[in-house]
This record gives sequence, structure tokens and C-alpha cells, in this order.
Amino acid sequence: MTFVHPSLATLSERQATDHGGSTAIRFAGIDHSYADLHERTLIAATALHSAGIRRGDRVAYLGPNHPAAVVTVLACLRLGAIFLPLNWRLAPAELDFQLDNAGVSRLLVAPEFTSTADRLRSTVPVEPVRWDPAPASAQGPMIPAADLDGDEPALLLFTSGTTGRPKGAVLSHANVLWNAFNFLLSTDLTAADTTLVAAPLFHVIGLNQQVLTSYLRGGRILMEATWDVDRAFDAIEHEGLTWMAGVTTMFADMLQSPRWSTADLTSLRFINSGGAPIPVSLINAFQARDIAFCQGYGLTETSPGATILPASHALDKPGSAGRALPFSEIDIRDPSGNPCAAGQPGEVVVRGPNVTNGYWRNDAATESAFSPGGWFHTGDIGYLDEDGFLFIVDRLKDMFISGGENVYPAEVESVLFEHPAVAEAAIVAAADDRWGEVGHAFVVAAESHTPTPEELREFLLTRLAKYKVPKHVDIVDALPRTGSGKVHKGTLRRTGPLGAHGTGPQPTTVGPTTSTSTTTDSTNPESTITAPTSTAPTKEAP
Repeated sequence: MTFVHPSLATLSERQATDHGGSTAIRFAGIDHSYADLHERTLIAATALHSAGIRRGDRVAYLGPNHPAAVVTVLACLRLGAIFLPLNWRLAPAELDFQLDNAGVSRLLVAPEFTSTADRLRSTVPVEPVRWDPAPASAQGPMIPAADLDGDEPALLLFTSGTTGRPKGAVLSHANVLWNAFNFLLSTDLTAADTTLVAAPLFHVIGLNQQVLTSYLRGGRILMEATWDVDRAFDAIEHEGLTWMAGVTTMFADMLQSPRWSTADLTSLRFINSGGAPIPVSLINAFQARDIAFCQGYGLTETSPGATILPASHALDKPGSAGRALPFSEIDIRDPSGNPCAAGQPGEVVVRGPNVTNGYWRNDAATESAFSPGGWFHTGDIGYLDEDGFLFIVDRLKDMFISGGENVYPAEVESVLFEHPAVAEAAIVAAADDRWGEVGHAFVVAAESHTPTPEELREFLLTRLAKYKVPKHVDIVDALPRTGSGKVHKGTLRRTGPLGAHGTGPQPTTVGPTTSTSTTTDSTNPESTITAPTSTAPTKEAP
């Protein structure tokens, strides 16, 4: 007998039956129950069907975080259509590429982005998003849920495109389900929990890790259009917020807020963070307030969860991304595809029912991303320690060679985070006549103190091999970021008169404002090496 994965076509219906009167989403001070959202889903699915949307068609959504976006997702799941959330931070030309590449049949546009839609060249039919906050009631015949196989596509999420044209990762109904199973089995979430969703829903963390996982569990969502640190504190103190997920920057904002020391944080049980190195000082600060700090690793292609580091190991395994989630597998491979020994860096590969089957209309990218046995190649360099904990060393494409030595920017960034005056840091390669490539560090100072570039270099020289210490250091006001909150290193590579050599599409984010910078010629790969204190191994990747 062949097992067929269940689909999410009846998700809104099942949750309305099991949790009907409970609040599913609170937005702008109004509670929307599971029963109400099911009624809205029936109306939306029937309207899309009347507009010609059928199983397998792509429906795009351009708008901020809003319950209407969730209803559109649920309606697409019911029809068997594929939901494509668009990054509203992109330029019209970038949106046109995604709409055309996906062959979108319908584009729903929130009122805030009507002017953006007007500048699109795509000929896809556009429909405005309409929302009445009053409870809805479906009238007349409604379209029934499609009879779907769980392996059919549910979501089409485009990657950030930091290294070239974005690729559309296709996530199936089963991918979404197994991602939720992985997360729920690794935490103690119940239907009584409340999460704050401020990460954009065009990103896999906001959509999958929070909204759909919480919806499947029957929990309560506090939805915000954008991230606001004061709103986060209000939600904790006055609305019973119990868990959060997001990028490191969000939690650093909380720690640096004047409300941190006096806020009542007793309702907040745990946070889940990923997407960037996490300073141990940040983990310590939250755990000192009895808030469990869980780190994780994943990608859009893994729906996104691949590993999780429980709070119980956050301090004895600093720098680790954790162990594989219950239904996922992690391995490290050398360039020949052979498994690496413990402590030996190589490319991180992932396998499991949460992993995409490939990229939309991009057979070449799909073929290059997978190896025999169903292993997905992440493009990240990492290693497993003797206990099976994953440590990410760097992006395969971010590594550079200085004077014949491999340099992993993430390793240097993690050491910079140990400096008390560093709030954020990013390092990229810059061309150098003598050494080929050298490091260029961009640092955002903490509010308490603005360090000098010389101070930071001296700090690094006592902790890292000299060839790893950046030759150029800029103190900047902010780091440019992708729509998912990750640092856009392509922008940094193009910043300044250093002859940096990054390529790729121009991002829509604004580059950093440089306030202090220094360049030194003392970076010598042949100088005496000081043993590093970071968690990455000293052995270079093959």
C-alpha cells in the first residue's frame, strides 16, 4: 500500500470545527476567530474560482502583513492553487520578473501598493484586496475543497537573489506539514500559545514557521504590518505573547530598547532566531530573564526548518545551529560528495520531507542543487561536532582567499560580536593588489559606545589569525538587508572606492552611511598566527 501525504485543502474547515470560537488572528485591535476566517476562506476561494483560478494556477499577493493575506493562502490551499507572496520592497522590474517567471494567473494587490502595481509591465489580471473587519458569512453555494495529493505544490517562494536572479522554490502541502511537525515536536507549543508575527509574510519564517504552524496548532496570532520594538513590548506586557520567531536584529532591538530593563516579560516563554550569527551576550540577556532562546538553521528550500538548538544547549554549544530536526537529516560533504569527519568543514546538505523538490521552471538549478539520495546542497559551509551539532562556518560563495589562506567572513563576524560596542557586523571581500583579496568590515555600533576602527582591529588581532583580520573597517549607521532580513552583502561589495568585485542585481535597499573608516596595510597572511577563539575549526575547508 502506498502512503499518500495529506493536503492542506481543508485546513480552514478543520480548524473552524476544532477551534471555531477561538481567536486565530488579532490585527489592529480586532479578533478574528477560526470560524470567521473559514467563512472568509470560502468566499475568497469561490471568488477566485469564478475568476478562472484552477488547480495548479499561481495566485500572487502584493501587500503588507494582514489577515487578508492569510485568507488568500487558505483559499489557494482549498482550490489547489499555488500561492506566491511578493516582496513589496522590490522594484517593479523585479516584481515583473517573478510574475512572468511564475506565469501568474491573478495578482491581488493591497491598497497600500496600488501605485506599485500601476508601474508593473506584467499583463497579469490585477484584483484589489478588499477587507471588511466585521465578521463574514458565506452565502450561497461555495466551492468545495479540492481532492489533492499532499505532494502537490502549495507555495512558490522566491529566494532573495543575493547571488543572481531569484529562484522560485516550490513547497508542497507535505513540505509545509512536515515543517510544522518538526517545529512542534521540538518545542512545547500548544493551542494556548500566542505568537507575534512581524516578519513579512513574503518570507518563509513569517509565513511557514509562524502563521501556518500556529494555524495548524490552533494557536493565536498577533499580526503586525511591520516590526516595531515598542509594539513587541506592548504585546508581551498586555496581550499575553508567549513566543516569537525572527531574525537576530529584532531581538537586538529589544535588548537595546530603554524598556528592556523595566518591562514585565513573564508571559514570553521562548524565542526562535535564525538567519545570522547570534552573539552569546544576546542569548545570555534573554535567558537571564527566564526566556528560552532557541536558535535554528534553515532555508526557503527547507520550508524553512532544518536544525534547532534548544535553549538547554544555547550556552554550552555557543555558535551552533543545533541538531537536525526530528524528520530531517543533516550531513557535511566534501567537494567529491564524500561525508566529512566530525570537525571537518564541508558543504551542508539536508534531506527530509520538508525539503523542496526543486525550483520553478529551472531544471538546471534543481539538478545542481541535489545529489543522489535526495540530498539538497545548501551552499553553506559548516561542520558537525562529535555530538552531531551543526556549526555554520560561512556561505560557500562568501568565502574568500587572502594570500593563499581561506577566510570565512562568518567566523570573523562572530568574533566581532564579542566586542561590547558592536551591535551588528558584516564582512565581505575587497580586491587587494598584494594579497588578492582582503576583508572589508562594516560595523554598526551599539548605542553605549562607538568604537574606532583601530580599536576593533586590535580586538580581532588578539583573537584571530592576522590574515583573517579585515584590512578595511567602516563604522556605519545601518546594514542593507534583503526582504527576509538578511544582510545584503552584494550591496556591501559595491560600497566605497575599494574596487570591490561583487556582481548581481542591484538591490532596492539603501546602502550604509559611512561615518568612520580606516584602511591599514598591516594585514599580512604570513605574519604570526594567534589562535582563534571562535567556535569554527581552524582547519580550512577543502
